[in-house]
Formats: sequence, C-alpha cells, structure tokens
Amino acid sequence: MDADYAIVGGGVVGLSVAWGLLKRGKRVTLIDGDDGSFRASRGNFGLVWVQSKGMKQPRYARWSQQSAAIWADFAAELGHNTGQSVPLEQKGGYDLHFSEETLQATVEKYEVLKAQLDGDYPYEVLGHNALRKEEPHIGPKVVGAILHHQDGHANPLKLLKALADDVRRMGGVVLNGKTVTEVTKPDGFVIRCSDGSTIGAAKVVLSAGLGAATLGPKLGFKAPVRPQRGQVLITEKLPKMINRPSLIARQVDEGGIQIGATNEEVGLDDRVTQPGLSGLAAEAIAAYPALARAQLVRSWGALRVLSPDGLPIYQESRDMPGAYLVTCHSGITLAAAHARYLPDWLERTEAAPDLEVFSEDRFAVS
Repeated sequence: MDADYAIVGGGVVGLSVAWGLLKRGKRVTLIDGDDGSFRASRGNFGLVWVQSKGMKQPRYARWSQQSAAIWADFAAELGHNTGQSVPLEQKGGYDLHFSEETLQATVEKYEVLKAQLDGDYPYEVLGHNALRKEEPHIGPKVVGAILHHQDGHANPLKLLKALADDVRRMGGVVLNGKTVTEVTKPDGFVIRCSDGSTIGAAKVVLSAGLGAATLGPKLGFKAPVRPQRGQVLITEKLPKMINRPSLIARQVDEGGIQIGATNEEVGLDDRVTQPGLSGLAAEAIAAYPALARAQLVRSWGALRVLSPDGLPIYQESRDMPGAYLVTCHSGITLAAAHARYLPDWLERTEAAPDLEVFSEDRFAVS
C-alpha cells in the first residue's frame, strides 16, 4: 500500500481530513484534479457561520457550533506550523433584514432551534438604532438584524494554502492534475487515474465535491450532490466600514469588501452574469449606501456542493467497506471539525462523533 488513506479531492474538505489523519500518524496520499476543475474552495464567501444552520436538523447546528468553537485554535496551530497567518475574526455576525415581518419570522424559528439546543444559541435582536451604533454605515432601509455571537469570518485562500503546506510538511503526498477513473478493491483499494497511474491505499475518502456525483456510484454511494452557483463582487481596499460580517457583505482582512452571494440553479455553469452582479450590488448598497461610491475590482462565480437537504453527507460504503464519502457545502465552517473530529469517526475510536443523521440513509425512498 502507498498509504493508509487515499483522499480523492484536494479542496478545504479533503485537506482538512488529510491534516487530521496525518496528525494521528497515518500515511496519506491526496489526489487532486487539474486547474479546470470546479473548485468551491477557491470561490467561497469565507464565513465561519452557525446562524440559521440546522433549522430542521439540530444536530447540524450543534456540529457547526462544535467546529466554530475550535476554529481559533485550529487556525493558530496552522499558523504556528507554517509561519503563515490564517486570519480569523469571531466577534459575531449579522442576519440583516429589510422588513419587520421577515425579522420576526426568523426570530420565531431561532427560538424553536434554541430550545432544541437546550438554550445554547447565543443571539440577540438589534433594532435599526441599536444596529447603527454597531455599524455606523448601515442604511436606513435595514430595519434591524439578528446578531449571532458564534459567527465570524476567515480568509479562505490563506486557509487553503496553509493546509496544503502543512499537509506536505507532515509527510502527506499531494498528487495534482489527476482524474480518478476507477477504484477497485482486490486486496486494499487500487485507485486508477486517467493518466495511467495507480495508487494503493487501505482506505479511501471521497471528498471530491461535485466530482462525487460521477465517482460516488462506482464506490457504492448515492452521492446525490448538485451544483448551485454563487456570484460575488470584490471592491477596492477601503478604510474600515463594516465591523461584523453578514450574508450580504463582509470586509476582509486585507481591506476589500466582499459582496455576495447569489443562489442559482444553473447546472455546471460558473460564469458571472450582469443580472446576478447587479442584484448583488443593489442589495449591498441598500444595506451600506456608502458602497455606491466604491470601485469594483473583481467578480467571480463558483459552484456550491449541495445535497438534497443542504446538510453534509458522511457515509461508509456498504458495497466497499473502507471507502467513505465526505461532502458538504460548508467546508470553511466545518474545517476545524473535519480536522479535529472526523478522523476519530474514520478510525472508529471511542471519541468518534455520532454522525448517523448525516448518512445517505436519509435519502432512501420508502
């Protein structure tokens, strides 16, 4: 065997799992695609976010909370190991509302979830005047916001680079430009790539994002993932004007303001569109009118990886035991949990988290 684990997919999800396994002394080979692959890790919004997650499944809310709680230590260790800062700010985040009706309806849902979490859901409601004290640049159209104290945001590209560097530092083998075409299990797993190369491993983790839809069924998974396009805008670097992030805009550690994101069901199309960008700009200006004067410097589209219910999938194959599917659309938020806790699940240790509600069984048709 070339490795104890072969991980197919080299984004934040795959790298986080690889990092955690390497820290446990496992031999890991990570197989990544080429530059033309769809890569959610390079196009996401960078939030470490608890708010609104798990409204229909409290276990997802708790899983997100567990990851958010250890994110700072995770980032600090990466920074110490690599000498590269992984910027993180966790002072809370906003759900901004433009009507009292949507604000009240959301609060009612949060109260239900808070009760299901035994009261561990720290948020407060800010009316317009209270919000304006926190965010002087907020616009008059914003009637209020929900401030959730477990939320924050990070620099996703610096996280991705630090993870890749630390995985290599710990002895992980990273193979780029590979497309996996077949996985067999004669005695251990044999992974074959389109260039003719093969990799042997005792176990396989499929974390290839949208690629799981093609490769997953070959390993015995349903892998019912679909793409959803998100477009974003980036402004020039500006003086500090947004103190906490929201789903509409956040000011990144380098000074620019990231505006986003759309939610579009357009298949495997990651292009930007004028209607999409115009809609984002209009909403951002409604929230922060001063942005009307900002220069835009970049825009892009990227594809989220979504299951039918939006929750992660963690599943061991029944057809090929030792093969695992790990996929989610919150790779940044869950990076710390994937690095610290998921290896215990893969190794079946006593500390393994209970992830049964995230299995593919929930998609079975009765």
